[in-house]
Amino acid sequence: MTIRNLDKMFAPRSVALIGASAREGSVGQVVLKNLTGAGFAGRVMAVNPKAASMNGSLGGVELVADVTSLPEAPDLAVVATPAQTVPGLISELGAKGTRAAVVITAGFAELGEEGKALQMRILEAARPTLMRIVGPNCLGIMVPGVGLNASFAHLTPLKGDIAFVSQSGAIVTAVLDWATTRGIGFSHVVSFGGMSDVDFGDMLDYLAQDPKTRSILLYIESVREARKFMSAGRQAARLKPVIVIKSGKHAAAAKAAASHTGALAGSDAVYEAAFQRAGMLRVDGLDDLFEAIETLSTRPERKPLAGTKLSILTNGGGVGVLATDFLLDLGGRLAEITPETVEALDAVLPRTWSHGNPVDIIGDAPAERYTAAIDLLLKDKNTDALLVMNCPTAVVDNVAAAHVVADAALKSGKPVFTSWLGDAGARAGREVFLNRRVPTFDTPNQAITAFMHQVRYQRNQRLLMEIPPAGPAWPDRDLTTARRIVDTVLAEKREWLTEMESKTLLAAYGIPVVDTRIVRDAEEAARIATEIGFPAAVKILSPQITHKTDVGGVALGLENADAVRAAATKMLADVAKAAPHATIEGFTVEAMVSRPSAFELILGVVDDATFGPVILFGQGGTAVEVIRDKAMALPPLNRVLAEDLIRRTRISHLLEGYRDRPGADFDAISGTLMALGDLVADLPEVYELDINPLWADHSGVIAVDARVRVRPPLLAGTRRLAVRPYPSSLEGELHDRKGNVFPMRPVRPEDTALIDDLLEHTDPDDLRMRFLSPLRRLPRQLAARLTQIDYDREMAFVVYTDESRKELAAVGRLSEDPDRERAEYAILVRTDKQGIGLGHSLMKHLIAYAEYRGVGEIFGHVLRENGHMLDLCEALGFVRERLEGEPGVVEMRLALPKAK
Repeated sequence: MTIRNLDKMFAPRSVALIGASAREGSVGQVVLKNLTGAGFAGRVMAVNPKAASMNGSLGGVELVADVTSLPEAPDLAVVATPAQTVPGLISELGAKGTRAAVVITAGFAELGEEGKALQMRILEAARPTLMRIVGPNCLGIMVPGVGLNASFAHLTPLKGDIAFVSQSGAIVTAVLDWATTRGIGFSHVVSFGGMSDVDFGDMLDYLAQDPKTRSILLYIESVREARKFMSAGRQAARLKPVIVIKSGKHAAAAKAAASHTGALAGSDAVYEAAFQRAGMLRVDGLDDLFEAIETLSTRPERKPLAGTKLSILTNGGGVGVLATDFLLDLGGRLAEITPETVEALDAVLPRTWSHGNPVDIIGDAPAERYTAAIDLLLKDKNTDALLVMNCPTAVVDNVAAAHVVADAALKSGKPVFTSWLGDAGARAGREVFLNRRVPTFDTPNQAITAFMHQVRYQRNQRLLMEIPPAGPAWPDRDLTTARRIVDTVLAEKREWLTEMESKTLLAAYGIPVVDTRIVRDAEEAARIATEIGFPAAVKILSPQITHKTDVGGVALGLENADAVRAAATKMLADVAKAAPHATIEGFTVEAMVSRPSAFELILGVVDDATFGPVILFGQGGTAVEVIRDKAMALPPLNRVLAEDLIRRTRISHLLEGYRDRPGADFDAISGTLMALGDLVADLPEVYELDINPLWADHSGVIAVDARVRVRPPLLAGTRRLAVRPYPSSLEGELHDRKGNVFPMRPVRPEDTALIDDLLEHTDPDDLRMRFLSPLRRLPRQLAARLTQIDYDREMAFVVYTDESRKELAAVGRLSEDPDRERAEYAILVRTDKQGIGLGHSLMKHLIAYAEYRGVGEIFGHVLRENGHMLDLCEALGFVRERLEGEPGVVEMRLALPKAK
């Protein structure tokens, strides 16, 4: 991941257009017109081989014949010449000193292998000078804040604080057209096209740091580097809203698989899981995207939703009912307004008002009635957001009503959505909201959709910042047994584990399984069934048969030895007809588990081509593909994420219990999901797995049947996971000057309580030195930020006081920039553990880790009065630098050798 030279791309001091043209309507002519007509204050130059015959000027811009003749090296080059010329031009521009280029030209990877080779030549030409490339085959880029329009779009967007990044140029022009008519502006507009170099991860990193960008919109067709995208996306989403539209929702992207999990998987469901894990909001289409823009652009610096309950205020009862229906259809919640609010409304509304939510204030409602009702509803403790609607009538002024609604919305700490229904009669009212930046929509359905976007976005944000409960996040596991099973199957050149092997593998990860025995023939099946007890189940054992029921390979509820013997004999005949080429190794026999109130669930893992392993949860059983009640999540999972995965399914409501059926053990189900996350992190060979059914009831869970598929790993270790899991390999110990041992490990999300305890044992003055301000307890959002780290780009080590591991002695942190050019350190040592050399040992460990990561320099901001830290840094070779504008703070810097 890198944002290197993107400042040259989006804040250039000079721009050159290669392929400028005087031909009306040509790309070269339109781009030049946009470059000179958008208010860019820097130098604009142009290149055309016929410059001499054009008197060295085109459209008032200095014109030269070739790149080498440019009077200076442009920061940014825009290339609009035939495809075959582009690699050479990029090489020439790089030699000239240019560090960023937008390649508008088409004719590359979209044309097949020959085009892909040509596109690779562009990257090879750019690599020696670290030139960044947007494109090829793109519309271009626009930065209204600096007057830059390096595109062939039909208009220049208004200046604003929304960034829009798209793989499709056509989507960009549609959005620009729509936004301009509504007065919505942008900080950046970027069209990727072929996305050969600069991609979504790069842009998310760049825009997350851009102070002029308040929110980010993405139109995604595909993601190229999943871990880079997830790291950048999670970082950006912590700082500002990220809204995504993903095309290809119903594309046949996933091939049928032999397991239920594989059959249920699909790239779109995986993308959905990725967006949720990154704290983004996904919307379904252009209409939803426009509504998201509308909401984002009209709610600057407003409080987020505190909850999910909506109140509806209307002067038309029918539209209120329709709006309520649509809200409930989308899974929304109608606020139950308090009796106190109802009583207060009674005092200010006509006797015929609806006396409930939706609040119908009757068709003759003047502006004053809207004011009275809005004030009361926004004060109601059960109202999290308010939708105000107006149906045009001849007896009231709906423009006056719009003004008072806008006044109330702008004063409110709760979101207010509006919908003035109609056409000509509603335009003036809508103009009031547009001009005052209050969210307004043509129909109630659009307004409710926007509200539900906010609900889903806030939910994803809460998960992104959630602090799991304290306690072990990973179940105990027998990795030796698990590794032996997988190695044996691969050595025998098999793809599928047997049922017995699959259950043994699950048991190694603490997942309860049904006691299962392998037998060779019908007689042995009868004997073993008698031994383990009746009723019993018999299943065919064959490496080629994964869905046993489909071939008559399962017999259940067998009450005696004779029934077992007869069932096994018949099974051999049935399977021989249904699967004549399958190798039959015998049978498995197991006691029938009696759990009459248990729910049938499916849990599984599928390996996605882009995002790697994905964990699935849903309603199980033989009709799993028909019911299709499922949700997916990217591993690793903690308890909070596992419970959220469960609650995203319909069956989760049943799992809570109903009537005389007790609820299931959510902790046991969550623990099983977490165990699967551990399994795929430990065993990169496992690429398809399902447990179907997993029985779950109030007493726990048990895996009744399981299938596991393996192959030689495509990537070693955890590199295939889109989110880097907890790096247990970095666990170790530190020593003080006397050699005392202090256990150390990377921070975990559930460490908040430990860190709070560390703060309580640290002198307030020491805390001020660390946080540059007084602090006794971490605010919840900061606690989540410091404990829920992205191990792929930052690291924090917690150091225990002793082997009991009950209290912390110190915490050390290292946060890398996206280029790994620099990383900022921070250290806090508990007051009673200072002066023994522990801080020195921890700082040396951070330096060693930074060198291992290939970081160029580490630095930290230190108060001038913090003599202990300044002395420690200088002893380790840091140099002191003045920090501009911060007279009380200095920057300590240490250059590191390049990793070998």
